[in-house]
Amino acid sequence: MTTTHTETPAAASPRGSDTSQEPVLVARPEPGLALVTLNAPRTRNCLSRAMMTALHSAIAALSAEPSVAAIVLAAEGPAFSSGHDLKELTAHRADADGGRAFFEETMHACSELMQSIVRSPKPVIAAIEGVATAAGCQLVASCDLAVASMSATFATPGVNIGLFCSTPMVALSRNISRKRAMEMLLLGEMLSAEDAAGYGLINRAVPPERVREEALAMARTIASKSKVTVAIGKEAFYRQIEQPLAEAYTFAAAVMVENMMARDAAEGIGAFVEKRQPVWKDC
Repeated sequence: MTTTHTETPAAASPRGSDTSQEPVLVARPEPGLALVTLNAPRTRNCLSRAMMTALHSAIAALSAEPSVAAIVLAAEGPAFSSGHDLKELTAHRADADGGRAFFEETMHACSELMQSIVRSPKPVIAAIEGVATAAGCQLVASCDLAVASMSATFATPGVNIGLFCSTPMVALSRNISRKRAMEMLLLGEMLSAEDAAGYGLINRAVPPERVREEALAMARTIASKSKVTVAIGKEAFYRQIEQPLAEAYTFAAAVMVENMMARDAAEGIGAFVEKRQPVWKDC
């Protein structure tokens, strides 16, 4: 199987990006699958404003594309993402307001990016090679599924430099237990891929040469399902997880009723009863 047959930049490179190349590339390895690659290895794929804008644009475009069933998020170079661009942030301390406006805009852009992944009707699978730290770790935690190299490492080390990883904390604490999250946030130490799998931050740790193929295999399995069913289920998962138990059951029951009314539910149940393969119409 070829891994790429088309490749296009997701956005231009505004100030602060690695101007020698586009920050994000989008490829179509096979029908139904999209591969989004962070493409700033010289800056360890830090989440500069340019990178966040390009990635947000790519996710938004793919989320609206009917033919896309699942998205794999990967990165070039030795780091998946080192987090926010600290040089870019520091440069704005020279602004008249000490950088406050730029800091607010940056954190808002980051929050919107992470939420766009959660809100996307397409499952997003992170394929992590190298390190994922601070907002890079947040990016992993924001994805629906994650596969990492056995040599990958994870951390929320902001406490070590006087900047607590408060926004990464939001995604992190929704993936792993409170004690584990606080350990990562307060100690700021590197976490191995094996421990990250044990914590629940990632789904699988695999040999380095298998990372992207494993993520694509998961995406391929998802692509074999009804797109409308997957979209209904993903949205419902994130909505019910924040609700009290009784509210969650009331909400989920209503979702089940609406899902039952879909053509694909009737087809899928009929195919199961008749012992044949379903033919999805994604409606």
